Amino acid sequence: MSEGEWTASEELVPGPDPAATHGGGDLSRLHDVPIELSVEIGRTVMTLGQALRLGPGSIVELRRLAGEPVDLLAGGKPIAHGEVVVVDEEFALRITEMIPAGGAAAKAADGAGDAVGAEVA
Repeated sequence: MSEGEWTASEELVPGPDPAATHGGGDLSRLHDVPIELSVEIGRTVMTLGQALRLGPGSIVELRRLAGEPVDLLAGGKPIAHGEVVVVDEEFALRITEMIPAGGAAAKAADGAGDAVGAEVA
């Protein structure tokens, strides 16, 4: 084992508080961390039997009205609302509203329960 590699048998010793050494709000080290973004156009809840009967040509009704803003999710959590647009023959999202961190809209979306969602990449 080379120097600097950690093994499970070693005791972890707490290091300096990162908030104290980096001013508490320095997130610049995270700027290159990839995160998955997805666009949710709607959700629905159905029984397992209904889901098993889905196939080509099936229509799944979503709990969202046509023309209503769609949700932008980061790591599965809603961060913004927007409208789907087409740019150079590809789908894109024009953001119309950011959701405040820990806001009521984010909490309401989290409480939607198990659902079948659709994504637009």
